[in-house]
Amino acid sequence: MAAELHPCSGKLIGLSNSNRTAQRNQPVQEFNNGLVLSREPLKDRDVFTVRIDKKVNSWSGSIEIGVTSLDPAGLDFPSSATGLKGGSWIVSGCSVLRDGRSVLEEYGRDLDQLSEGDRVGIQRSAHGELHLWVNGQDCGAAASGLPTGLWAVVDLYGKCTQVTVMSCEPPSLAERDTERETVEEHEQEDEEVVVCGVREGEFGGLTSAVNLAAATNGTLEEVPELPPTHNRPDKFPNNLEPETGLTEHQLFDVLNNAIVSLYRSEDNGGGDLGGGGTGTDSGTGSRGDRGSSSGGGSINGNSSDSGGGTGNTGSVSNSPAGGGGARLGAVTGGMLTNDALLFHEKCGTLIKLSNNNKTAERRRPLDEFNNGVVMTNRPLRHNEMFEIRIDKLVDKWSGSIEIGVTTHNPNNLDYPATMTNLRSGTIMMSGCGILTNGKGTRREYCEFSLDELQEGDHIGLMHKASGALHFYINGIDQGVAAAQTPAVVYGVVDLYGMAVKVTIVHNHNHSDRLRRNNAIMRALSPDVGRPRPALDLTPDTDAPDRLLFHSNCGQKAAIISEGRTALRPHATDDFNHGVVLSGRPLRSNEVFQVRIDKMVDKWAGSIEIGVTTHNPAYLQLPSTMTNLRSGTWMMTGNGVMHNGTTILDEYGHNLDRLKAGDTVGVVRKEDGSLHFFVNGVAQGPAAWNVPPSVYAVVDLYGQAAQATIMDDVADLPPLPEDSLEGPTVMSPSSPCSVAGGNSANDLRFHQLHGTNAVITNGGRTALRQNCRSEFNDAIVISNRCLRDGELFEIVIQKMVDRWSGSIEAGVTAIRPEELEFPNTMTDIDYDTWMLSGTAIMQDGNTMRNNYGCDLDTLTTGSRIGMMRSATGDLHYYINGVDQGVACTGLPPEVYAVIDLYGQCVQVSITSSSGPQDNSLCTSNITEKSFSIHSPVAGVAHRLHSKHGKNVVLLGEGCQAVRVGGYAHGIVFSAKELKTDELFEVKIDEVDDQWSGSLHMGLTTLAPPELPSCPMSGLSPSLTQLRCKVTWLLAGSEVRRNGLLQRQNYGASLDRLTVGNRVGVKRCSDDTMHILIDGEDMGPAATAVAKNVYAVLDLYGRVTAVSIVSSSVLEDSGSVKAPSLSSDSCSEGEEDRTPVEGGEPALVHNTVMAFLENHGKNIQLSHQNLTAARVSSYNQGLLVTAQPLPRQQLFQFQIDRLNASWTSSLSLGVIGHSPDRLNFPSTACCLKRSVWLLQRDSVFHNSLKICENYGPNLDTCPEGTVLGLLVDGNSCLHLYVNGMDQGVAAQDIPTPCYPLIDLYGQCEQVTIVTNTMSTVGGESGEARCQGDMEKADMVDGIKESVCWTPHPEVNPNKTCEYQALCSRFKDLLTLPDGYFNEDAKYNLCYCESCHKLRGDESYYKRGEPPRDYALPFGWCRFALRIKPHCEVSNSFKKWHIAYHGTSVGALRRTLDHAQLLSGTSSIFSVSPVKTEGPNGYSEPEVNSSNSLPGRDRERDREVPRVQLSPTMRYSGLEMFAPKVQFRDPRSHCCHQAQVGFQVCVRPGSYKVGPQTLGASEPLDPRFSNTEIEWITKDQGGTLLYGLLIRVE
Repeated sequence: MAAELHPCSGKLIGLSNSNRTAQRNQPVQEFNNGLVLSREPLKDRDVFTVRIDKKVNSWSGSIEIGVTSLDPAGLDFPSSATGLKGGSWIVSGCSVLRDGRSVLEEYGRDLDQLSEGDRVGIQRSAHGELHLWVNGQDCGAAASGLPTGLWAVVDLYGKCTQVTVMSCEPPSLAERDTERETVEEHEQEDEEVVVCGVREGEFGGLTSAVNLAAATNGTLEEVPELPPTHNRPDKFPNNLEPETGLTEHQLFDVLNNAIVSLYRSEDNGGGDLGGGGTGTDSGTGSRGDRGSSSGGGSINGNSSDSGGGTGNTGSVSNSPAGGGGARLGAVTGGMLTNDALLFHEKCGTLIKLSNNNKTAERRRPLDEFNNGVVMTNRPLRHNEMFEIRIDKLVDKWSGSIEIGVTTHNPNNLDYPATMTNLRSGTIMMSGCGILTNGKGTRREYCEFSLDELQEGDHIGLMHKASGALHFYINGIDQGVAAAQTPAVVYGVVDLYGMAVKVTIVHNHNHSDRLRRNNAIMRALSPDVGRPRPALDLTPDTDAPDRLLFHSNCGQKAAIISEGRTALRPHATDDFNHGVVLSGRPLRSNEVFQVRIDKMVDKWAGSIEIGVTTHNPAYLQLPSTMTNLRSGTWMMTGNGVMHNGTTILDEYGHNLDRLKAGDTVGVVRKEDGSLHFFVNGVAQGPAAWNVPPSVYAVVDLYGQAAQATIMDDVADLPPLPEDSLEGPTVMSPSSPCSVAGGNSANDLRFHQLHGTNAVITNGGRTALRQNCRSEFNDAIVISNRCLRDGELFEIVIQKMVDRWSGSIEAGVTAIRPEELEFPNTMTDIDYDTWMLSGTAIMQDGNTMRNNYGCDLDTLTTGSRIGMMRSATGDLHYYINGVDQGVACTGLPPEVYAVIDLYGQCVQVSITSSSGPQDNSLCTSNITEKSFSIHSPVAGVAHRLHSKHGKNVVLLGEGCQAVRVGGYAHGIVFSAKELKTDELFEVKIDEVDDQWSGSLHMGLTTLAPPELPSCPMSGLSPSLTQLRCKVTWLLAGSEVRRNGLLQRQNYGASLDRLTVGNRVGVKRCSDDTMHILIDGEDMGPAATAVAKNVYAVLDLYGRVTAVSIVSSSVLEDSGSVKAPSLSSDSCSEGEEDRTPVEGGEPALVHNTVMAFLENHGKNIQLSHQNLTAARVSSYNQGLLVTAQPLPRQQLFQFQIDRLNASWTSSLSLGVIGHSPDRLNFPSTACCLKRSVWLLQRDSVFHNSLKICENYGPNLDTCPEGTVLGLLVDGNSCLHLYVNGMDQGVAAQDIPTPCYPLIDLYGQCEQVTIVTNTMSTVGGESGEARCQGDMEKADMVDGIKESVCWTPHPEVNPNKTCEYQALCSRFKDLLTLPDGYFNEDAKYNLCYCESCHKLRGDESYYKRGEPPRDYALPFGWCRFALRIKPHCEVSNSFKKWHIAYHGTSVGALRRTLDHAQLLSGTSSIFSVSPVKTEGPNGYSEPEVNSSNSLPGRDRERDREVPRVQLSPTMRYSGLEMFAPKVQFRDPRSHCCHQAQVGFQVCVRPGSYKVGPQTLGASEPLDPRFSNTEIEWITKDQGGTLLYGLLIRVE
């Protein structure tokens, strides 16, 4: 045929040179539409060859070449060759595609790597095979079964822009000789092949051979019959046609079973199965004894890879098809040889062979580390062990020996420097991982690492008959390394790095190496005693056809647990490349279901599941399955995608919200519809017309780190527990020894449990998953038997109001390993005692009713305990109270049993170990107390079931998601908010396609009053809600029933994003406060009704929120004890008398210092007592060198802060030795046995377990002293300036080490020793004012008069609120002479500052003592005291009060140094004549006429001043009008109020009722009838503080 191109071509192609040259136009702008075809169909054996003339580097990809049966004259040219259908075979890169689908992934040369001038050709052989030729060399068969009448196809794709046709003719003479050998082999095969004395074509051809082989193996199974036209496949699996009677899996098994049987027959000396020659003279070449002339071609169809002899050598063939047995001549002559495995003569450049090619050694081992590749002299037989012994190692290089298999014939291979450089047909074990074609496919294949082996150790591999590749270390099978490998592979050894010399071992007796293996195992793994599968040289034909994961998985994924579990081992480093597929196609109506075992909280997105038509054995797995553009259906998030395109936007449950323990599934039904399942609940049809042979797909993406197939629930492994790395947990197989040294803290739930139970929190917490759809199958049992007198106690943490019945508890003598968990524990009919309701049951039968307690009546927070006494009696304890003997005669070893039945959903083990230590009472047990065990820490609030029509509630009402549109997202709190109760949510998701954001507020609308159909009773948005009174914040605007009340209230809600927290509360002064990320924005609205619900609107951008707050009642456990001297000392601003019990009883203190091992930016000094961060803002982790003893307070002081950074230090304890700890950049990256206090939250192993704990550590100023203490109950306490902030965490292990992270602003700290003065120590001991002497005078100002704090607990130097108030004070332009020169007497009463000082809300002052409230929310600036007041001892007996005023009256009041008439404040004076009832003076209209002139003038000057002991009254806007100002620094507008803090002489005022007409209490401590004080004594008041509040 003419070597020309067809004139019809792609739309960007230009032809020239008599249609021999093709050029792609616009090569820099376009990369495709460059398709050209040959002018005429190819003739058999003609090679259509083109030369690459030009390439550009603008694109990826390059020339593609192939054949097609489509006539170019009528072809609608696609954009690329891979788009050709209807009988097209294309070679692209190093892959072969048929009709656009990959059929061979690794083939020949990579076309993308060819350069200009290289020649590439395509050929159809006489036998219908497709061959690729590159620069005159045949790359072998790429496909088979090609029809005739094919046109050559060339695609000028990507980099390739111009080609020229060189020729279209048969190969040259040298090439023809190679081809002739192949043709002769095919002709010889086509004549006839005798298999065991039976000619092909007779009695079913290969079927007879296989049946006979089965008989040889001792079995005779019916084998499917092959059609006569397919007596033997030329190449597997590319030759399979639709009319073939066998599937590719069946054919694979048939062929391999036949081959294995023949091998065994040969090894056993043959059998009486037919004649033939002796098989020893391979040169005879008769039909009865074919010898080895056919090489390996008779089975593999590829003589070039056989490595066999030519039949005229007169020696035994090296091919796997060489020399046969005496009575199996016909078979073995064509297929088998009996020669030993040796190293091939051709090897790496530095290799020296010896010992008859059994030993290989790398020359110059101290100078060179590579070029040491050796291969076997022949391919490996099925189930043949290839084993080597390490003879010599050198201790110079890193890395060591590598071993594996390759499809490359050593005769034709250009040996690389190291075998992992080979990019095709190679599987190698390197270290402890598996590399395929040089790329890591399994990082942790086995527990051994080849780099750790020593001289004398053995390494082996075996190519199983099933196609699986196994590696052996010292005779122990390491499991499947690759599930499907090619039929013909050679063994490869790479003497790399430390490995210098190895020898092939032919005697596979492994007993003498087991001792070495155990020694290595002990060094490498603690699981030395774990049983390993025995060496098995036979395929497992009886294994059930169960669904398992295929070994070919994503490059960041791994398959473990015999194919049942898939994981991303480095899930915190990578978020994709975690695709795994099932090992076989799904059957119709077969459900493929996996359980999510492990999640990480670092990434967005999560697990994806679906099906694909691609066979995992040949699929080049993408980074994520949604990138695959053919034959794939995936559920991702709550949508469904087909071939990477979304076909359903809102389908089913959002997979991104699943947690560990949840399940997802997929099924293809008989009608071709595809359905997904979430936690066993069908989500409905997702797709239709799905083809029948599809594989299940799981994409471990984003947060999803591990999943396990749930085909056998009874054998399902437990969920992995990260927290097991902390305190040692007794193994389930440990003996139940009473005399053991373990404490009761080792009691945990056993890893074996009921189907619906999940064990978390290191075995301390058990919960029932799917609690609203499942009520049983949730039995949990203790990990060991109970000791005599030992209490096993749990606390109920979660219940659902759905089922009847509740928790059941008891004991059993059945070991967990022997227990077949029933639906409920009362179904067990032996050795079991249970309490169900009020009934005591033994072995399922009721023994007695009306026992002392009823488990069905217990609620959240209740505690249940069981104890077996030394006399064998069973006692139950409810909230620590013994309920008496339940039954007697218990055996000595019993396990505690809990049945999470009905309403009971979650429980946790408490730390009690017997009734004598069980001192907790019910009121102290709250969900927050055990928040470490709760799935959502500390959550008690819930959302009401009535909500907007676009809202879906999840997580037992703790989460709300808007599923459509931008509005109709209103949700309510489940209950009314109590006074000062914070309702707070965290933003989980935002959608930037919308504008607007979350609205939040309070409403008198009761959700239970709404109609059942929410869309008929709720407005689209909260701003339109008018049916009841609603106060809300939208953006930065406060609205009441939609009407604007105020602007620029605070930070705009429109700026919030994922992770921000928003809260609302109604305070006792009837104001609504909004909190953003824990910071109170101040009063947003006043006169808020008492009975209100929290309400929020998932509007615009915000689409999902979750609750992070708990009810007020649950915080009662954290209330601090009052000061002993609260009735005799000054307010909390002064130094305090130590609180009784507040300071721990310190024993002999251990001297603490920082450890030399620390973060890289840390520098230690002063005998390791001082630590400073010398650069950057992180890498500042510190631990102490000594563990922290129980009851010893460890304290350190903040020395230096840097305001250039945000955030600040965190601190906590770590439960393991830090000597060899590799410190991460920040403490939050530590995830093993770590308890961390950060801001105002508590974290355990980087998971938040408690919020709103103590002061915000980010606001601690320089000089703050922080401390840590672990008490006798293993509870962690935080101390701030010597004050205990309460329990932060429980169950702290021993030993533990204090941990500090010098992060952000905090740059230096110093450990406080016994010689340093600390707050709360002797130098800081509080004194009452009565103890003050003249020596206490400082600069003429007595501290007792100004009531200033000790300098070490003075104002927060970094408080932004105080700085803002100070800037407002500067705007007032008041003379500095009115104010105290020492700024340390200025006090800020914002939430952070007063918590840092540990202020109480109320104190007593004066003689007689009278209550007053601290002005929380205000900032005080100390005033200068008049000289005559400085020496007056009487002021310490005066009372404290407050006076609200206006900004305009400030200057005049300060000028007179007292409250005078004429001020604009409503508190100001009015003329007084007589005193009415209750001491109130009433003016008389004509009173001036009754007095002489001078008396009338003097009386007009007598002021009537109103005061109050609380700023909640004096600070009302009616008394202290608000003014607006612009902050000169931030240029933001704010509102401010002013007032005075005054001293009032006892007896100079009268106490009376409030005059505002308020019906609700204004302050919980003061009655409305006593909240207003009236004075008319001009000398009875003293100004000493200016108060400012800014909103």
